Amino acid sequence: MRRILLFVLPILIIVSAAFTIFGIFQVRFEEEKLLDDLQRKSRIVAESMDIVVKQVLENNDLKTANYLVERFEARERLQGCVIYNKEGQIIAITKRFTDWENKPKPYIQEVLNNKTARGELENFKDYTVYSYILPITDSKEQVLGLVEVINDTSYVFTRIADLWKRLSITLIVIVITIIIISIFLHRQIFVLPIERLTEWFNRFQKGETDAKHPIKEKGELGKLASEVEQVALSLRVARRTVSDEAAARFNKTEMWTEAKLRDLIHAKLGDNAFFVVSNREPYMHVVDEVLGFVECIRPASGVVTAIHPILAACGGTWIAHGGGSADKQFVNSKDKLGVPPENNQYILKRIWLSKAEEQGYYYGFSNEGLWPLCHNTHTRPIFRESDWQTYKEVNQKFAKSILEELPKKNPFVFIQDYHFTLLPKMIKEKRPEAIVALFWHIPWPTPESFSVCPYQEEILSGMLGCDLIGFHVQSHCNNFLDTANRLLESRVDTEKFSVVRFGKETFVRAFPISIDYHIGKEQKIDHEQLEKIRKELKLEGKIVGVGVDRIDYTKGIAEKLMAVDRFLEKYPQYKNHFIFIQIGAPSRTHIKRYHDLIAEIDELVDRINWKHQDGEWKPIVYLKRHFSPEEIIPYYALSDLCIVSSLHDGMNLVAKEYVANKKDLSGILILSRFTGAARELTDAIQINPYSIEEFSDSIKFAVEMPLEEKKRRMENMQNIISENNIYRWAGSIITELTALKKI
Repeated sequence: MRRILLFVLPILIIVSAAFTIFGIFQVRFEEEKLLDDLQRKSRIVAESMDIVVKQVLENNDLKTANYLVERFEARERLQGCVIYNKEGQIIAITKRFTDWENKPKPYIQEVLNNKTARGELENFKDYTVYSYILPITDSKEQVLGLVEVINDTSYVFTRIADLWKRLSITLIVIVITIIIISIFLHRQIFVLPIERLTEWFNRFQKGETDAKHPIKEKGELGKLASEVEQVALSLRVARRTVSDEAAARFNKTEMWTEAKLRDLIHAKLGDNAFFVVSNREPYMHVVDEVLGFVECIRPASGVVTAIHPILAACGGTWIAHGGGSADKQFVNSKDKLGVPPENNQYILKRIWLSKAEEQGYYYGFSNEGLWPLCHNTHTRPIFRESDWQTYKEVNQKFAKSILEELPKKNPFVFIQDYHFTLLPKMIKEKRPEAIVALFWHIPWPTPESFSVCPYQEEILSGMLGCDLIGFHVQSHCNNFLDTANRLLESRVDTEKFSVVRFGKETFVRAFPISIDYHIGKEQKIDHEQLEKIRKELKLEGKIVGVGVDRIDYTKGIAEKLMAVDRFLEKYPQYKNHFIFIQIGAPSRTHIKRYHDLIAEIDELVDRINWKHQDGEWKPIVYLKRHFSPEEIIPYYALSDLCIVSSLHDGMNLVAKEYVANKKDLSGILILSRFTGAARELTDAIQINPYSIEEFSDSIKFAVEMPLEEKKRRMENMQNIISENNIYRWAGSIITELTALKKI
């Protein structure tokens, strides 16, 4: 619009100015013409009365004078007539114009003295009249009196106003015509070629490099399109070459690394675009409430920990809710930015949600409904119809944003977690050829548990829009297949581990998620930071335990603290020698259950510390704030043991992060058997977090375990994590889709 205004405005200004000047001259000419015509008619009328008025004045015939002036009553444009004697006194006047007698008339004396006729516009009451006054003389040229003819001028100004109106309408028509023609020409000359080129650029950006550009013009625009077409050709050839080379390298490499995953993606996906969808974004910009500046942080999230290395390795687009207080300041016109900030490796597209949408979709249905439904922690799920409607609307908003990005050639959309159960079906309805996989990061309940959900059919139907659904462990896959079989009209193939519904087959597989093991091994430890923490928390000479959790009722934090309390009760010899550091990241504080949990943990920490405190020593150090992954590493290094006590968990990556970061093999992991990680990390000390006695004894067992045994166990667990790392997890999913002939 601005470009059109810049193009049209100068033309409109010039045309309007020229037409206005022409109009002014035209109106003035017309006005002068009408007034001249009025003067001529008035003079003729006055001169036609000359002889009669002369006789009236000579004979002082007032009766004839009054008869004469009254004849003007019947005339439309002649307002009246006045006869004056030689002293300028009125002797006869038209009755309807009697008020004229009271009007000051200095020109009467002037006409008497000069003996010349006069015609001028005069103001009378609230309007204007034309007065023509003629001196009446005898044969000796002596003035006998005056006759004044008064004409109505309203028709003159009406004609002038009509003329201005016609000129204005003409000008408006000309302006509108110019605008329409200009817009048409602008669209034909500029907009349409740009739109065609932009559309082709968009396809080019999405990887559709085979199509030729649509610009046929030979001008500069055509030259630009031709140059980009050459780049597209080169890129197409380069991509195919890279794909062939990647396939060759992939077959030679045995260890799963970032490079091997990149080669797999190039070899298997080729030009296919890679999209990840999650609620939590990998990087968020927030305003520091104390200092007031904006900082970019990595949120505490297992999904972020798992998915970030994959996109960092292969590139692509991550679509997520922009929840940071300063997120909007750092995106471009299409709500995108490159991340990580210091070294852009992939694109982050942020979706904006209102407070009401966030409350209903995230805090409401997702975390008060689905989260407790899927975790066996005896917390009652809450389902509200308003939350469900908002959940559907947000899923639709994400679907619309994703569909805007998808290229034509089989894109791969990798959806994360329970926030988007309806999204796969929404995408498939518009783009059936798209490859859609969903990974469920939390447990899947039994059919009996899931059947309490009022929206079970829509959720299952939405999920079965996927080509592949992944869970952490096989038992969750089995639960899902049983749920689909019992609660939905579908056919479950137990041999292929798939669900067929309305002719659409969805495969269900277990993919134990992991971490980037090599990052932990290659991470440099800041020894100054270690010493600073050791001094601040008075850890010198102490046995140090650590727990790292998001504050959630599924993580068993209260059970962990009670186990530490019982450990010190049963084995008082460890008082003043044992310190447990609990790192807790507050989350979902808008939900009452989480708000109450924070208060419960605070009270429990205070009670245990008061109970066992001895001088400056307190058994529990509670650090309640968000820690970046880099900030947590020193606590792993300082600790002698790590406790993961989840009451029910899909995998729990903290357990694997701790193992990966123990470079000297000195630590030991106490791990809940209700985590997915317990299936792999069998060398951890596995516990039932509900059994406080067993739990406390396991802490003593870990503390007293010989160093050689610790190293043996830790080495075994590190080998497992090294082999089954995050790149193997992502590669397994892509390989599975390939094997199922979905790519």
